[in-house]
Amino acid sequence: MSQPVQPPNPPQQPYGGQPADGNPYANQQAGNPYAGQQGQQPGNPYAGQQQGAPTGNPFAGQQGQQGPQGQQPGQFGGSPFPPAPPAARNQVGLGVLAGLGAAIVAAILYGVLAGSIEREVGYAAIGVGFLVGFAASKVGGANPAVLGSAAVFSLAAVFLGQLVGMSMILADGLGVGFSEVFFDHFGDVIDIWKEEADFMTYLFLLLGPVAAFGGARRAG
Repeated sequence: MSQPVQPPNPPQQPYGGQPADGNPYANQQAGNPYAGQQGQQPGNPYAGQQQGAPTGNPFAGQQGQQGPQGQQPGQFGGSPFPPAPPAARNQVGLGVLAGLGAAIVAAILYGVLAGSIEREVGYAAIGVGFLVGFAASKVGGANPAVLGSAAVFSLAAVFLGQLVGMSMILADGLGVGFSEVFFDHFGDVIDIWKEEADFMTYLFLLLGPVAAFGGARRAG
């Protein structure tokens, strides 16, 4: 009888591992020395670090950052330049001219009224001052120079209106023209005004400047 033949010894693995189809490195993932780190993809040693979506903005991850002077980016959504300031109302020169023009017109109206009824009216003197102050302050604003000129113009307007009214009365009594009395004998008209002036005459003169301040306040 023949003796049984023993099978030859199996080939020894060079690293003590188990045979895996003749691949001595079967336990190691091919070509990836970092395969033991979880969450990493083969061939990418930084795969475990999460990255945000690319936005093209290197500062996108910094939330709440503010620019210089504590302003967030994009805060200047409108025009980069501030709006132009409104034009100034305090145009002193135009205000004085407006008061002077109003004083001339008011003086003529006051004189025609006084000469027509042959007496002065207190409300008319107040109206003269109010008109002058309103016109001056409406154009020139609440400037002290404008208010002062309005008061002076109001006083002069009431006085000039009294002279116009008196010249109309004298011209009617003498049967001559108004221009002859007012322009040719202006000095005589002033002398007669001084003789005829009384308390009410001076009171009406003072009503003009007072009313001018009221008109300026109303315009403002």
